[in-house]
Amino acid sequence: MASLIDPTETATTPDLTRVRGACPHDCPDTCSTITTVREGRAIEIRGDPDHPVTQGFLCAKVNRYLERTYHRDRLLHPLKRVGPKGTGTFVEVGWDEALDDIASRLTGIVANHGAESVLPYSYGGTMGLVQSESVDRRFFNALGASRLLRTICSSAGGEGLVMTNGVRFGADSEALSQSDLVILWGTNTLTSNPHLWPFVLEARKNGAPVLCIDPIRTRTAEQCDEWLPIRPGTDAALALAMMHVLFEEGLQDDDYLARYTLGADALRARVAEWTPERAAPITGLPATRIRQLGQQYGRAKAAFVRINYGLQRHAGGGMAVRTIACLPSITGHWRRPGGGVQLSTSGNFQFNRAALQRPDLGATARSVNMSQLGHALTRPDAGVGGPPVKALVVYNSNPADVAPDRRMVLQGLARDDLFTVVLEHFQTNTADYADYLLPATTQLEHWDVHFAYGHNYVTLNRPAIEPLGECKPNSEIFRQLGRRMSLPAELFADDDMELIRQALDTAYPAFTGVSFDLLTERGWARLNVPSPYLPFAKGEFGTPSGKCEFVSSRMEALGLDPLPTYTPPRELPETAPELAARYPLSLISSPRHYFLNTTFVNIESLRKQAEPECVMHPHDAERRGLPAGARVVIHNDRGHFTATLRVEDSVREGVVWAPSIWWGKFAADGQNANAVTSQELTDLGGGAVFYDVLVEVSAAD
Repeated sequence: MASLIDPTETATTPDLTRVRGACPHDCPDTCSTITTVREGRAIEIRGDPDHPVTQGFLCAKVNRYLERTYHRDRLLHPLKRVGPKGTGTFVEVGWDEALDDIASRLTGIVANHGAESVLPYSYGGTMGLVQSESVDRRFFNALGASRLLRTICSSAGGEGLVMTNGVRFGADSEALSQSDLVILWGTNTLTSNPHLWPFVLEARKNGAPVLCIDPIRTRTAEQCDEWLPIRPGTDAALALAMMHVLFEEGLQDDDYLARYTLGADALRARVAEWTPERAAPITGLPATRIRQLGQQYGRAKAAFVRINYGLQRHAGGGMAVRTIACLPSITGHWRRPGGGVQLSTSGNFQFNRAALQRPDLGATARSVNMSQLGHALTRPDAGVGGPPVKALVVYNSNPADVAPDRRMVLQGLARDDLFTVVLEHFQTNTADYADYLLPATTQLEHWDVHFAYGHNYVTLNRPAIEPLGECKPNSEIFRQLGRRMSLPAELFADDDMELIRQALDTAYPAFTGVSFDLLTERGWARLNVPSPYLPFAKGEFGTPSGKCEFVSSRMEALGLDPLPTYTPPRELPETAPELAARYPLSLISSPRHYFLNTTFVNIESLRKQAEPECVMHPHDAERRGLPAGARVVIHNDRGHFTATLRVEDSVREGVVWAPSIWWGKFAADGQNANAVTSQELTDLGGGAVFYDVLVEVSAAD
């Protein structure tokens, strides 16, 4: 096999080679990396100092990426199950034997039960287009398999943003330094978006106050000028009260409202009802502070509101994002650099996904929501419809630990009549249930191209080293399966570099000048958008009206309120009083600083810095007679998990924080926070409601 290392990147030292790449993980920052290789082995990975957002540093997790790549437990050969499901007992087999048998088993399942009985399950284990949504999609689409609705992370907020602004992009991170007010709303920036922080600090240096709205005093909140400890899931109520103040005190931009918005009068009438006094008991924030926040926002000229996906993980999550997204159109902050709302920049990355995925094939197949995997595997009558799932192919995900309602998911994975194939780097809890476990390459071992959802740069990933052992890229595994199953040969003829060229072959104006040759030369390229980027300075929203839609006919067509409103979580004391009588605490299980969902949990140098824990307010702990350091069980009707108790006022009263997500096999009781989460869905986008959970905390026996 020819060397994969790019000779044009050779360092001045003869025995060292430096290769440009991209961080593959599900993070807004999509860092540009430089990997140093000596004699075929990667010896260092660092952030690209020339990249305007990466700025030469990587997060605490990706700094350890070489430990992950060369980990002693890395899967290097195909494995076949020989023990009971869930025991993780395998024997090594050759690729031909594994792929031949997988193809034969899938062919038989399709013949006996129909193609829709085959279900792919994948998400953000890598965000690269080639290894996450190219040959794999061609394979399943050509097969006619069930289509997976990938809702587990961002679908609710994304749809909420679209209902207001029409597109999934907004304020430009690189212009944040010009903001005169920064609101970090439901985002732990230092953990989940750290490359935004230098721009936040620049804005603060220029005089902008930095506020954090979050139920938890995260490490980000500790670094802000003020922490506003809102009750979980009540963000829309706060935004409505802020709007009340804006209109009441004449802080709106009447010209912007008249030119570029739809339904301003109806919105004004709606928020007249939402006084700070009404919002105060809902949000848990004092009415005086809510009024001051509205005044601060209205008096600013270019406020930057960064919202993240945590605040949309409850029943009203889509409406919450839609409501917050209205704010800069009331004040006209979109007119100026540093003003606006940012949830995601992903809508600017209009790659030619149709060429990559071939969605025209198998277009009539049923859809299965990944947030209801437990139902799909155990209760097809619970709304999934169609034939029972007889084959599950998992890649870029670990559903045994990350999917909600973990007990039901494990029950489904344990079915003897379910044929399961898992593509992985390590033997995760999901892998323990596989019939075949196939070793996939890491980011250092394959080609890919990456979008971002926190900036506007396309990034190319070059392989820095040869694949370890017998590992293969996801794309190659699906190529070989497709050929064995006699699917159309042309779908599997393109190599990974050709797939990258196809992805870049798009007429979308933002890609003008962004070519494969440019990326191979530089490693990354800014989209063809202005700098600073002011997408809505003159309106030009992506909605049907072309305006910011305070009144949305699309919302009405869905049976939802066409105006911004407050849709409370399903599991709050005021919405579920009988449930709250037994389980009075709201659980939030956001990522640990050293993990990204379940990725990196098995890296000892990161795991040893933490253990399963939950954090409670001192008043809540005192009521239950629970001392700091106690072993506790967090439980509800769906299940339970154990943790060590930390008692401090870094969470608001009535909230429990259990930083997550642990592999079950690394927890003392084999459980994690998803033992107590539900398969209910959000109002928009069919998203998961991970933070819409009531629990009780008791001493562990």
